[in-house]
Amino acid sequence: MIDRRRFLALTTFGAAAAASGCSSDGGPVVRLASGEVGGFYHAFAQLLTAVAVESGGVRIEPVATSGSQENLERLADGEVDAALALSDSVTERHRVLALGRVYENYLQLAVRADGPIHRVADLRGTRVNLGAAGSGAAVTGERLLWAAGIDPTADVVLGHRPLLDAVAAVVADDVDALLWAGGVPTGVLDVPRRMRLVDLGELAAPMRDRFGYLYERVEIPADAYPGGPAVHTIGVANLLLAAPSLSEAAAEAIVDLLVTRADALVPAEAAGTQFLDTRSLIGTGFVPLHPGAAAVYRRSHG
Repeated sequence: MIDRRRFLALTTFGAAAAASGCSSDGGPVVRLASGEVGGFYHAFAQLLTAVAVESGGVRIEPVATSGSQENLERLADGEVDAALALSDSVTERHRVLALGRVYENYLQLAVRADGPIHRVADLRGTRVNLGAAGSGAAVTGERLLWAAGIDPTADVVLGHRPLLDAVAAVVADDVDALLWAGGVPTGVLDVPRRMRLVDLGELAAPMRDRFGYLYERVEIPADAYPGGPAVHTIGVANLLLAAPSLSEAAAEAIVDLLVTRADALVPAEAAGTQFLDTRSLIGTGFVPLHPGAAAVYRRSHG
């Protein structure tokens, strides 16, 4: 039997697939796996869709998902042509190419404003939501716990609710903490009125030591959440990825938008995160650039 997610993907995008990836005006159609409604990936995908309409060179069809892991699965299954993913969700077994390193997501461990949790070590014995099932936060969150000396299989009760459900559960005292990997501010977190962010800065070095170079210590500045204090956390780069089958024309059209329309691709949730520019776009680590993307960057850099 076909599962609900696959059924929805096939019925929603069957027409585009039947059109062999071409829109009615001849431009390529690119199905882009994004993220949860209300999150950074979803907002970025909507902006990219809008500037693509203005350019006329490519048409983006954004797909709402639970996040990085689901996006990579959909990319592997051929349900989408491109996807956003946290860099630490991508492994060398994934057969993907990069269009660019777009933004940096900030890990945000949110707890009730009046609650007793002040450090990650305080999570021992509590109920913790590590992102939706299929999200990048589910991967990064377990690594965060290990780096803090907490066994995620034994020392906490893990949950994987979508963001809106997790926020409601924390506020209702059904969950003690939630981890979100996204832009700053993420309005539904309601910081500092009902929730506050736990400082994660001390874990950046242990994360790098144990799991690699992808993690860096960053600051969420004061008033990034209006009235909220400055806290340190861990940044993880986002990659815009493509299936190897994506045409060079489509890849070039998308990357040209990243290079030339960067000012129109900054979500409201981007106050603290960000480096969408040609200097950082090519920093995709071990994930090779799509040939179409490489061609645009060569032209841009000379």
